Amino acid sequence: RKLVLSKIEPNKVYKLGEAAALLKEITFTKFDASVDLDVRLGVDPRKSNQMVRGVVTLPHGTGKSVRVLVLCTPDKEKEATEAGADYVGLDEYVEKIKGGWTDVDVIITTPNVMAKVGALGRILGPRGLMPNPKTGTVTMEVGKAVKEVKAGKIDFKVDKFGIVHSSVGRQRQRVHEYDSETQTDDRERHLREKHIPLYDDESRLADRSQIGCN
Repeated sequence: RKLVLSKIEPNKVYKLGEAAALLKEITFTKFDASVDLDVRLGVDPRKSNQMVRGVVTLPHGTGKSVRVLVLCTPDKEKEATEAGADYVGLDEYVEKIKGGWTDVDVIITTPNVMAKVGALGRILGPRGLMPNPKTGTVTMEVGKAVKEVKAGKIDFKVDKFGIVHSSVGRQRQRVHEYDSETQTDDRERHLREKHIPLYDDESRLADRSQIGCN
């Protein structure tokens, strides 16, 4: 702990690249820890025009193995399987989920089976697994959706305190990969399209964000 603290300057405002490099020096876990980014946006999510959410594909992925379930009709099963889905089907998985099985990270489905999937809302909703057209997990292009998720597509949503929390990679990734993972182009565009100020003072981006390992 003393060694870690000795490498951190308490009053220094670190740029994201510097923070990523510092993680390499102060992380001593025996496992490949995840790297999370927390950004305080300065918005009030209680107001409908300041609710921030969206999706983004990380150029180097999250570093995690994502388990994908595709709930679809038989005519879409081959497309989903060839795209790399871990589980593909419909009725059998609907019954498994009703029985408490949720051993997946993402569920993708097609619009024509949402009547069956909707009945699973009480189980999937609290776990963040409920498919949603806004995040691209309710689509007829299931193959494309599976590939995007496997490649590192994530969804983000501001919490009640106006903070976005997102995993951006793993500790073993190279520093320049962290830097490109945390570029805010897509997030900034999403916010500005809604006329929401990204930060109270954009010159203090690093002061309003934190990057760390878990």
